[in-house]
Amino acid sequence: MSAKDADARRAELLRREIARHRKLYYLDDAPAISDAEYDALERELLAIEARRPDLVTPDSPTRRVGGEAAETFAPFAHHTPLLSLDNAYGDDELSAWAERLERALGSAPRGFSVEPKVDGLSIAVHYRDGVLERGVTRGDGITGEDVTANVRTIRSIPLRLLEPVPRLEVRGEVYMPRSAFQALNRRREEEGQPTFANPRNAAAGAVRQKDSRITASRRLDCFFYALAAIEGADRPDSHVGSLDRVRELGLKTNPRNVRCESLDEVREAIARLRESKHELDYEIDGAVVKLDDLALQEKAGFTSKFPRWAIAYKYPAEQAQTRVRDIVVQVGRTGALTPVAELEPVVLAGTTVSRATLHNEDEVARKDIRVGDTVVIEKAGEIIPQVVRVVPEARPDGAPPFSMPRSCPVCGSDALREEGEVASRCTNVACPAKRREALLYFASRSGMDIQGLGDALVDQLLVRDLVRDAAGLYALDGAALAGLERMGEKSAANVLGQIEASKARPFHRVLYALGIRHVGERAAKVLAQAFGDMDTLATATEQALTATAEIGPKTAASVRTFFAQEGNRDLVRRLALAGVRMAVPEEERGRSDAAASPFAGKTVVLTGSLPGRSRDEAKAAIELLGGRVTSSVSKKTDFVVAGDEAGGKLEKARALGVRVIGAEEFERMLGAQ
Repeated sequence: MSAKDADARRAELLRREIARHRKLYYLDDAPAISDAEYDALERELLAIEARRPDLVTPDSPTRRVGGEAAETFAPFAHHTPLLSLDNAYGDDELSAWAERLERALGSAPRGFSVEPKVDGLSIAVHYRDGVLERGVTRGDGITGEDVTANVRTIRSIPLRLLEPVPRLEVRGEVYMPRSAFQALNRRREEEGQPTFANPRNAAAGAVRQKDSRITASRRLDCFFYALAAIEGADRPDSHVGSLDRVRELGLKTNPRNVRCESLDEVREAIARLRESKHELDYEIDGAVVKLDDLALQEKAGFTSKFPRWAIAYKYPAEQAQTRVRDIVVQVGRTGALTPVAELEPVVLAGTTVSRATLHNEDEVARKDIRVGDTVVIEKAGEIIPQVVRVVPEARPDGAPPFSMPRSCPVCGSDALREEGEVASRCTNVACPAKRREALLYFASRSGMDIQGLGDALVDQLLVRDLVRDAAGLYALDGAALAGLERMGEKSAANVLGQIEASKARPFHRVLYALGIRHVGERAAKVLAQAFGDMDTLATATEQALTATAEIGPKTAASVRTFFAQEGNRDLVRRLALAGVRMAVPEEERGRSDAAASPFAGKTVVLTGSLPGRSRDEAKAAIELLGGRVTSSVSKKTDFVVAGDEAGGKLEKARALGVRVIGAEEFERMLGAQ
């Protein structure tokens, strides 16, 4: 068997194996391999497709990773309206809906489905011959926006169905799991970015990102709730049956969906769902009740706004009243000052709440929150306690407005708020609070994962001046640690073992742990692969950084600012001397390594037609080799690939002195890999 045939067979085998494991994970809730093993399968397929771009298929799992930013979203007219639902806010309104439905049908309805009302963003997803063709937002219900590139990044939405039905349209709700939302907000907070108020806002914003790489980083998920159209196969005669069919095709439905025979059973199902909603890893704001029989749905019909055969039963928001004991200001790793309300403890949504972030001074002023105020609180997205409003009539006499300090509450240095920023920041590079948070960040699970190095131990290390920065951790000895409170010889040995083990963490984890502003986990991986080692990254120009796929101007500027400071360069030198890994091993360097491909880190424009390749295939081949394809020629363009009948882009490239590559040279550059 030739090498080419072996590649083709292995790629097809990998695609089938990845699809099988995706079904086990998302549909059967029975994963057979670890996340790392699954990722290894995708990496192997990616490597084959990088060598052999001709093997890339439209439904390849490697196509999930976002590409270049979209200029705009094209409008798409829904084949049938994607309508919203009427709401019921209690049992009386639910009963009134059932009575209206009975009048429309001429008899009492029997047979319903009750489904969690996931708080996300509705989409319509279209398949042609079993392959994902288009993903569209609800929009106004008549016309939505084509967000196909972003939908492709959602792992629970298959790129190929388990059966090749000629045409299928399904409708679902894209959402962000609570766990992913919490992780996203932690990253944004660590990177000095504003946090999202709730998972729905984060999910909705992600689906409409012009850069699908951002969408991919948000870890969205989707439940499908309706079979809108199917060709080439019989359609079931019930809603519940149609969802079973959707699941058979490989699409994810909500396991909490239940069928009820009567309205009393519907009420019981709604109550059970409300009681268990805190156990879910996604946010719901109610339950959706639907008539199950599709023929009766058609008979009931629609009002001008809503289907008569379905209603959304909305749960009231869980709120509580409490008193603001104090407003304290915390100092984060980047020096950002954040006001936090200390509250009289109160039980809310199953947990005791005693603190709530107030985000920034503008938010405090907008809500006019003062010490002594009685406030209404709720959990944003059932997760983060937040102050909804003040109860003004309960305000104590003489309560002064909150004023953000103009100096750091920890070290007393000036706190400045730069233009365009929402937060004031401590200007002291040696601020103890910044040092404390920097050490905790360095030791965090996403960083160097030094277990046992928590708040209490870090506080003791700093108070006794045993450690000043992350490099000092590697100079600790057992005697010094064993002498600390609650640290015997065994505990000290365990912590030292964790510190020693952290030296072997991958280079991208080291980059993340340094706490460079705007460099989160994804950016750290990209930079590690693109530049290979710390010395190369430290000396990279801002132009070289921004030429790297996924690295924007803000991140590039932050990297340059970090390495421009002697104290940071000294920290990196001392970490290297301690034996911390400062490079990606040669055998692990991927296609985004600057030396791996003539396209790596380059901006490319395609014009004209290329023999043997469609425009999409050429673009995919370049992106697999680390390049970035854009639609317009500028001075920042590295190559213009010109095929037959090239037009104005070719002329502009020549006028600007941009290198032009013909079809034959383009194929040689691809084949060199």
